[in-house]
Amino acid sequence: MGLRVLIVDDSPLMRTVVRRVMLLSGVEIDLCSEASNGLEALEWLHNHPVDLVLTDINMPQMSGADLLREMKRTGLLARIRTLVISTDSTDHRIHDMIELGAHGYVTKPFHPEALRQELDRVLGNEYAG
Repeated sequence: MGLRVLIVDDSPLMRTVVRRVMLLSGVEIDLCSEASNGLEALEWLHNHPVDLVLTDINMPQMSGADLLREMKRTGLLARIRTLVISTDSTDHRIHDMIELGAHGYVTKPFHPEALRQELDRVLGNEYAG
């Protein structure tokens, strides 16, 4: 059984890149949905089952940090793995996102192998192809 994934990024190009990298690296995906900000993501998450959320931090309307806060508040973080993909590579930001509940962090631009390794770590290889 494959993953149900939600990719959250205000860049349509980045959403496409993340999706392609996941597919090319052998991650089994049953459903891959997209949202352009945290508000859209929350609406999707409240209405559809998801196994994994990959989110940017800096987005209009609701940031990735605010998305994680809301997921934690509503209990979604307890059952959905989250991976942050951001251009911010500072130790402070990475620490903050992990403290908010992110299960992993990848810095943009990323090598496909770096994303795959972090996905394997976060998911425990259970969805590898």
